[in-house]
Amino acid sequence: MESKTAPSCRLLFCLLISAAVLRPGLGGYTVNTAYGDTIIMPCRLDVPQTLMFGKWKYEKPDGSPVFIAFRSSTKKSVQYDDVPEYKDRLSLSENYTLSISNAKISDEKRFVCMLVTEDNVFEAPTVVKVFKQPSKPEIVNKALFLETEQLKKLGDCISKDSYPDGNITWYRNGKVLLPLEGAVVIIFRNQMDPVTQLYTMTSSLEYKTTKADIQMPFTCSVTYYGPTGQKTVHSEQAVFDIYYPTEQVTIQVLPPKNAIKEGDNITLKCIGNGNPPPEEFLFYLPGQPEGIRSSNTYTLTDVRRNATGDYKCSLIDKKSMIASTAITVHYLDLSLNPSGEVTKQIGDALPVSCTISASRNATVVWMKDNIRLRSSPSFSSLHYQDAGNYVCETALQEVEGLKKSESLTLIVEGKPQIKMTKKTDPSGLSKTIICHVEGFPKPAIQWTITGSGSVINQTEESPYVNGRYYSKIIISPEENVTLTCTAENQLERTVNSLNVSAISIPEHDEADEISDENKEKVNDQAKLIVGIVVGLLLAALVAGVVYWLYIKKSKTASKHVNKDLGNMEENKKLEENNHKTEA
Repeated sequence: MESKTAPSCRLLFCLLISAAVLRPGLGGYTVNTAYGDTIIMPCRLDVPQTLMFGKWKYEKPDGSPVFIAFRSSTKKSVQYDDVPEYKDRLSLSENYTLSISNAKISDEKRFVCMLVTEDNVFEAPTVVKVFKQPSKPEIVNKALFLETEQLKKLGDCISKDSYPDGNITWYRNGKVLLPLEGAVVIIFRNQMDPVTQLYTMTSSLEYKTTKADIQMPFTCSVTYYGPTGQKTVHSEQAVFDIYYPTEQVTIQVLPPKNAIKEGDNITLKCIGNGNPPPEEFLFYLPGQPEGIRSSNTYTLTDVRRNATGDYKCSLIDKKSMIASTAITVHYLDLSLNPSGEVTKQIGDALPVSCTISASRNATVVWMKDNIRLRSSPSFSSLHYQDAGNYVCETALQEVEGLKKSESLTLIVEGKPQIKMTKKTDPSGLSKTIICHVEGFPKPAIQWTITGSGSVINQTEESPYVNGRYYSKIIISPEENVTLTCTAENQLERTVNSLNVSAISIPEHDEADEISDENKEKVNDQAKLIVGIVVGLLLAALVAGVVYWLYIKKSKTASKHVNKDLGNMEENKKLEENNHKTEA
């Protein structure tokens, strides 16, 4: 038995060795697997009926075989060779499909499935390709800022753990950036980890920015190969602060308002359009050729009218780059003459003037005792009703809060003036005696009665208005009496008397004093009547002139007619005389 099987075993061994060594260069089926997944390799051979066993091997770089799995067709048993890198990772199914768990980069090899019969060995090679998706690319070491017209490193785009290695591309606003001398410099670096055999790709971008790059997004991407083909992963956007020099300056007045008035505080603010903006400027005040160095603001407090003018600011290192603004400080002056408390005597004249000086046309309003007057007060002859508190107010409508006012408190004084009247009651049983008093300060009234009789009613006084009031008594005298009215104020004491007949004796009543209001009404009526009369006289005069012109023209025409008639008569007489001479 041994003599029969020994030649067979030697033959089988020779077949296996020749199959492993003599055909190392044969190609085969390719299996693409993702890193970490399970590699599944079908044998791709029809199992012969005379199969003895099946084996899997892989080939080293030098072509020598390494057997890793064995399965007998009769015993249905599986044996795995002692290969450290595949320990506990192999699985050989009944149909001789080999599975390798947790795919690694080192699994990229040429595996061969071998089915052995007594007289032959069948092989089916499989090439394993392992792919590892890289990490999402990230822009690191980003520049804090970029400066226009300067080539500066923008950042690094990095993507890790890739197999095989990938390629990195830079984008500006979604468009691919290609190397450009002096403007775009891209440096690519590729590094493999000797342990994991995974690649880390790094791409550095140097970029020359312009103002067009403001708020422009920069991105990068990594393109790699996977089990199903080529893929691309993009990074997050990165926006960079772009520094550029100031090309223009502007000046502002703060707080912004329509008009500036005396006493305001204003702040001048100078702004440069560069990034970052300038922090210091030179401010030029009206009439001052030298600039004042300050931050981007300069404050003027409690401005006066002489602050009106052009204000300028410029860069410190570039004085030709300058901006200006015109400021008008509005003012309003009011002078009231006289003003304060003024005491005058009744009948005096008092000129009053309210003089206005302003940066614009101002409105003027006169008030008397909080009531608006239609016109400015003018006193050619003072009356008691002229007394009061006068206020001259002025304002600039276009300038908020700019208004002035001054007041005049006018006191009209006068010595007491007395007029007495009497009136008999229609019943004839009593008489009313009235003492009219005018004066300021208010005079005090005192009555004195001489003769017999009784006071029927207590003394009654009217309100004191415009320096006037009256006091009256009602009496029923049994005989003739004399009533004396005494009025006294700080200026003088005035006395007046009135004889009153007995109640039994009829006498003429004296008219009451006309009040100021009634006087004004009478004066208004008189003025109206005078106006009407004057109007009628003017109309009559115009009619007379027209009539006179008409008559004159008529007489002239009549003279011409008479003259023509006279000439005709003379001619007739001459003809008659001629006839007589001929006879």
